[in-house]
Amino acid sequence: MRKLVWFTVGFATACGLGAYCNIALWTIGIYLAAAGIIFLLRKDKLKFLICISVGLIIGTLWYWGYRSLYIQPLEALDGQKLTTTVTASDYSFETDYGTAVDGYIQYNGLPYKIRVYLPVKKDMAPGDSLSGELRMRLTTVKARQGSTHHSAEGIFLISYADEAFKAQSAEKVPLQFLPSLLRKEITQILDNVFSGEILAFARALLLGDDTLLSYETDTAFKLSGIRHMIAVSGLHVSILFACICIFSGKRRVLTALLGLPILFLFAAIAGFTPSVVRACVMQAVMLLALLFKKEYDPPTALGFAVLAMLMVNPLTITSVGFQLSVICVVGIFWFYEPLNNYLLRKMGQPKGYTLKTRFLRWLSASVSVSVSATVAATPLSAVYFGTVSLVGILTNLLTMWVVSFLFYGIMLCCVLGSFWLPGAVLVGKIVSVPAQYVLTVAKWMARPFFACLYTCSVFAVIFLAFAYILFFVFLLGKPKKPGILVACLSVSLSISILCSWLLPKLDSYRVSVLDVGQGQSVLFQSNGKNYLVDCGGDSGNITADIVASQLLSQGITSLDGIILTHYDEDHAGGVLPLLSRISVERLYLPELEDTGDIKNTLSTQYADRITWVTEELKIQEKTMSFTLFPGKPNTADSESCVCILFQRENCAILLTGDRNAKGEQYLLENAELPKLDVLIVGHHGSNTSTDLSLLQRTKPDIAVISVGSGNYYGHPSAAVLDRLNLFGCHIFRTDIHGTILFRG
Repeated sequence: MRKLVWFTVGFATACGLGAYCNIALWTIGIYLAAAGIIFLLRKDKLKFLICISVGLIIGTLWYWGYRSLYIQPLEALDGQKLTTTVTASDYSFETDYGTAVDGYIQYNGLPYKIRVYLPVKKDMAPGDSLSGELRMRLTTVKARQGSTHHSAEGIFLISYADEAFKAQSAEKVPLQFLPSLLRKEITQILDNVFSGEILAFARALLLGDDTLLSYETDTAFKLSGIRHMIAVSGLHVSILFACICIFSGKRRVLTALLGLPILFLFAAIAGFTPSVVRACVMQAVMLLALLFKKEYDPPTALGFAVLAMLMVNPLTITSVGFQLSVICVVGIFWFYEPLNNYLLRKMGQPKGYTLKTRFLRWLSASVSVSVSATVAATPLSAVYFGTVSLVGILTNLLTMWVVSFLFYGIMLCCVLGSFWLPGAVLVGKIVSVPAQYVLTVAKWMARPFFACLYTCSVFAVIFLAFAYILFFVFLLGKPKKPGILVACLSVSLSISILCSWLLPKLDSYRVSVLDVGQGQSVLFQSNGKNYLVDCGGDSGNITADIVASQLLSQGITSLDGIILTHYDEDHAGGVLPLLSRISVERLYLPELEDTGDIKNTLSTQYADRITWVTEELKIQEKTMSFTLFPGKPNTADSESCVCILFQRENCAILLTGDRNAKGEQYLLENAELPKLDVLIVGHHGSNTSTDLSLLQRTKPDIAVISVGSGNYYGHPSAAVLDRLNLFGCHIFRTDIHGTILFRG
C-alpha cells in the first residue's frame, strides 16, 4: 500500500507545479519519457520512482483537466460585471466597509462558490439569496489583480455588489446548510456561557473561529509557539476521537458507527478547513480498517487523505494550513519513534504504571511529538509568517496537557447550554480557570526578547539553515551527542542575534520603506534614534507585525516617535496594534478629521505623549532632523496631509502622504525644500499626486512608490511613472522590489 504514498507525492507535485508555476501540458511528455527510462531500469529497485512518475502524469492531467473545464470559463468574468443570483451558504460577517457572505452561483450550468462583499451592513443566513449586478474578481493565478488565498478554499470568484442589490430570505433552510446552523447555535451558546478573552479562546479552540481574538492574544499564541491550538486541526480531531472511544467503550463496530458521522459533521461545522479535513479523513480510514479488520498504515492514510483533497480541488495545495498540517504529520512519521526511543533509553526505559513512570513516558512522548512537528514545520513557518518560536516546545509542554480537558469542558458547556443554560454557565466558570492558565502562559512565554526569531534578519535565516545542517548531522552521526548539538545551536543562535542587533548600528542612518502592500510605513534610524512615519497597509495587524519584526529583530522595543501623515487605514491602521507590542516616547499627529476611531483612541490612551502638528515643526535628533509641514487648514485630507522632510548630512528625503497636486502646491508655497535624494511618491503613485511642479522644485534622484501588487486602484499610474522618468528618477516599487532599504 505504500505505493499510494509515492503516487500521491507525484500527484501533489504536479498540482503544485500547476498552481505555482503554471506548468504547461507539454511537461507530460517529460514525465512519460522519465517514466519510460525508469521502467527500462531495474524495476524491483525503483518501484517508488515509477509510482511518483505515474502520479506526476495523472496529477498533471487531472490539474489541467480541472482547470480547463471548471476554472478557465471563469477567466472571462475577471474584472467584468455579471447580473446573477447568489445563494448564501453561511451566515454573513461584518467587514470594515460593510458585509461579506459566502454562497454559490450557477454559471455555464456549473455551481461555483463565491464570496460577495456588500457596501452596507446586512444580516444574511444560509439559504438566503441576493440578486443584482456584481463586479467579479478571479482568485486564481490567471487573475488580473493576482491570485488570493481564496482559491485554496474553493472560492474562485470574489465579487462586489452595489447598493442596488436585492436580498430575499429563505422560507426553509436547505438540509445541506445544517452544519452552518449548528455552528451558529454553538456560537450563541458559547456567547451566553463565556465572556471576554475566555469567550474568544473558547470559540477559537472549539470552532477555529478567531474573529474575537484580540491582536495581543493572537500574537502571544503565535510567538509562544501554540498558534496551532486555536486553529482546528489534527489535535482537535484526535481529542474528539478519544471522546468517541470513551463513549463506545472501544467496541469496534460501535466506534466506527459513531465515529464516521461525527467526524464528518465536525469537519463540516469547522468549515471543511484543509487541516481538519486531512485529520478527519485519516481517522475515517483508521475506523474503516478497524471495522473490516484490516491493518492500518498511517502513511498510506495520509497519502489517501492528501490525494482525496487534491482531487476535489487541486488548488488546495496552495493552502498554508494544508501544507503545515501535512508536513507536521510527515515530521512525526519520520522523527517521533527514533526520538522517543532515544529519550526513553536516556530515562532508563521506564516501565510499569507508577505515577513516575507514567509521567516519564508522557514527557518523552510529548517532547518527541513537539520536536518532530517543529522540525518539519519550521521552514514553512519561517517562509509564510516570518517568525520562528524559540520557546514553542516548552510552551507546548506547559499547556498541551490541559487542552483535552478544555476541549471536553467546552463541548459539555455546549451540550448543557442547549437545554439548561445555568448548568452550562456553572461548568463554564470551572472551564475558565484552565483556559485562563493557557492564556497567561502564552502571554508570559511570548514576552521575552528571545521568544521568537524574526526571519526579516538575514542572520536569522543563516542560523536556521545552519541549525538544520547540524540536526541532520546529529541524526546520521554515531554515537549521538545531544550535548554538543545543543551547545552548537546555542552558540550559533547567540551569534545570530548579536549580529542582527549590531549590524544596523554600524550605519550612520538607515531608511526602510517597508513592503506593507497597499499602504505606507517608513522606518528612520540614526544614532540609536528610531522614528516611524505611518503604519498602514492591506491589513493593520499584518502591518504591525511587519514593523514589529523589523524592530524586534534588532532588539528595539521602543520608538522615539511615530509620525502620522493622516488617519486613513492604509497609513494609520496598524498603529494601535503596533503600540500593543512596541512602546513609543512621542506621537506626532495631524489635527485632521478621522472617520474611524484611530485618532480618538490615540488621544484617549496616549494623551500625555501627543504633539499636535498644527504648524511647521522641527524635530532635531543629534545629526538628523525631521521637519513636519501641516496642510492648509479646513481642507480635505488629500490636500492637508502632514508632509515630512528627513535630513541628515547630505541626505534629504521627502514624504507627502496622500497630498494631491493642490496640497503639493501649498507645500511649495510655504516651505523651503532642498534638492531631494529620495522622494516617497505621494498617494502610492496616484495620478492626482506627484505633480510636475513638485518634481521641478525638488529634482529627486530616486523615487520610491509604496504600493500593493495588483491593487484595485491601478497604482502606480502610468502618467506618474512617465513624469518620474522625465526627470531621470531611479524608480523603486515595494510591489516589485519588496522592502527598500537606504543606508548611509
